[in-house]
Amino acid sequence: MSAALHARVSGATDLNTLKGVGPAMRERLERLGLQVAEDLLFHLPLRYQDRTRVTPIAALKAGSEAVVEGEVTASDVIQGRKRSLLVRLRDGSGIMSLRFFHFSQAQVGQFARGTRIRLFGEARSGSTGLEMYHPEYRLLKDEPQEVEETLTPIYPTTEGLAQPRLRALIRQAFEHLDQGSLTLEELIPDAIRTRFRLPALRESLDYLHFPPPDAPLETLADGHHPTQRRLALEELLAHQLSLYRIRLRIQDDAAPALPASGGLATRFLTQLPFSLTGAQRRVLSEISADISQATPMLRLVQGDVGSGKTVVAAMAMLQAVAGGYQAALMAPTELLAEQHYKSLKRWFEPLGIEVAWLSGKLKGKARLEAKAMISEGRARVVAGTHALFQDDVHFQRLGLAVIDEQHRFGVHQRLALRQKGEVSTDGRSSGTTPHQLIMTATPIPRTLAMSAYADLDVSVIDELPPGRTPVRTVAVSDERRGEVTERIRNACMAGRQAYWVCTLIEESEALTCQAAEVTRDTLTEALPEFQVGLVHGRMKAAEKAEVMNAFRDGELDLLVATTVIEVGVDVPNASLMIIENPERLGLAQLHQLRGRVGRGRVESFCVLLYHPPLSDTSRERLAVLRESNDGFRIAERDLELRGPGEVLGTRQTGLVGMKIADLTRDRDLLEPVRSLTRAMLDQAPEAVEPLIRRWLGDAVGQYGQV
Repeated sequence: MSAALHARVSGATDLNTLKGVGPAMRERLERLGLQVAEDLLFHLPLRYQDRTRVTPIAALKAGSEAVVEGEVTASDVIQGRKRSLLVRLRDGSGIMSLRFFHFSQAQVGQFARGTRIRLFGEARSGSTGLEMYHPEYRLLKDEPQEVEETLTPIYPTTEGLAQPRLRALIRQAFEHLDQGSLTLEELIPDAIRTRFRLPALRESLDYLHFPPPDAPLETLADGHHPTQRRLALEELLAHQLSLYRIRLRIQDDAAPALPASGGLATRFLTQLPFSLTGAQRRVLSEISADISQATPMLRLVQGDVGSGKTVVAAMAMLQAVAGGYQAALMAPTELLAEQHYKSLKRWFEPLGIEVAWLSGKLKGKARLEAKAMISEGRARVVAGTHALFQDDVHFQRLGLAVIDEQHRFGVHQRLALRQKGEVSTDGRSSGTTPHQLIMTATPIPRTLAMSAYADLDVSVIDELPPGRTPVRTVAVSDERRGEVTERIRNACMAGRQAYWVCTLIEESEALTCQAAEVTRDTLTEALPEFQVGLVHGRMKAAEKAEVMNAFRDGELDLLVATTVIEVGVDVPNASLMIIENPERLGLAQLHQLRGRVGRGRVESFCVLLYHPPLSDTSRERLAVLRESNDGFRIAERDLELRGPGEVLGTRQTGLVGMKIADLTRDRDLLEPVRSLTRAMLDQAPEAVEPLIRRWLGDAVGQYGQV
């Protein structure tokens, strides 16, 4: 559920207005993301305790939490293996023990024989029967003490901020709300709430912070209570509105109308050694229709590994060139950007189109020359890394920006490239915004795409070119490593090549690179008749490129690598991949790696070399890979098993910042949210900005200023 919300609503109330909030407390609250008093209203409980009734000792069960009331019959400090204070307590139904391992002398004095106390804790079986360790307790005076009237919330907290203190601050925020010194605006109009059957905001927050004793705890734990759904829906709505607003803002700009390239496209297709698939032609027609308009295209092209997205992008770039504009393709790694550069150069130079290359590793005269080619317009097509959107890079006339592997960049980086088309070489506004084509080989489940890419139209290349053979996948215990090595020998003896992938060790790139070096040495010793190469993330780009080129040219038989080979490597002769410790990776990433083999016409294999014993979840995940080569089905399962932040990559601005909504659990809300978004824009446009600010807070700048 929720950590804090950056509720930057207008007229927000400073935390210092709450009693007991000094500099130290403020720092703790800000650690939770609570920056103004209104944020406390949206800081939702993780779970609840039932303290609304006193349970007789005789009715207690081990493992259950309960309120118990009784009289102290004995209190002793026990000098065992671990010193403890043992208190015996009885009520009319039975006897139990309280045990404290951390206690003061004053506490020992509190538990005098005959003292009545009320306590709350978890009962467990101990050496004296039922016991509670370190229960919360209070001494009872002569007058009767009331039990809690509502369930007790347990909140996400931080060091130095105990639950009772946090509860008191949240209750105080609600008191300020009742007194009118703190505001909570219902931003969704009554007519829209009625249409979508949404409970009121205040009613929802009251219920979630102070649930009645008969509240359905299981439903609340699952996040399916109507009040939780109301807040999740409002949060999803805020994210959708922020993305739609970007789209509307961009589409207010003018873009170059680029007519279909006709003869140039025909010459390009004639030189290709293959024909386009029906899916490629369909997506191309969608792109072509978009970029022939004077409104900026914002289109995401999804396609599984090997579906031919680069050719589609190249055809779109030709349309820009034929219209008198430049086209740029940006990729997240040097390796992938260089591979794109080589493909575009091979395709375009016979057509008389000059292609430039720009990356971080390009230095000195070579960099100056590349920048001059781009700014003077000699390079009609440019390929590169994020170096393309650095301040000192100027395009003469950028008409189309293509971004590959979108999830590696995030919204703000993707939109930064758009600004390159708004300013011409002389520094003046060109008056136009380039069209944007986003590509990803990481299939994104439809539910996730609807939320993550609400500002984009989506096209799917759902057909593989003829001749691609499905990869057969097997899971093998690493106890059979010797058999796997023999399998590599047989493949290489048959003239094929193989990959051995070492995965991340406890999130340490250094250790993973070391492991890859050890694996290379071991395999070199075991397979002396073959050439073994090594690629990992700590090598210089030039070194990596040299090894990759040697592998592609057949000079190496076996390539030991870390996951740097996930994208951008095309070696049709490679027919075997070993992935060590596949349980460390997500399904989508494993599917991407597997896509490096099966690129030729020979049957290919992927061996998942796992370390036993596997957990049930790991076993289930590897079974999905064994049973399917469909990237979209695999992505759906990955979303269910790992969640949206992992599937998209943490750089996808906004999504991993979801506080209440869960895109897996709440996927059925995404369709209603789309309708609700349109209704809000039409019927309550004045509420859009405060709604976005309530849920995105400071992040709204990242959306709105790019």
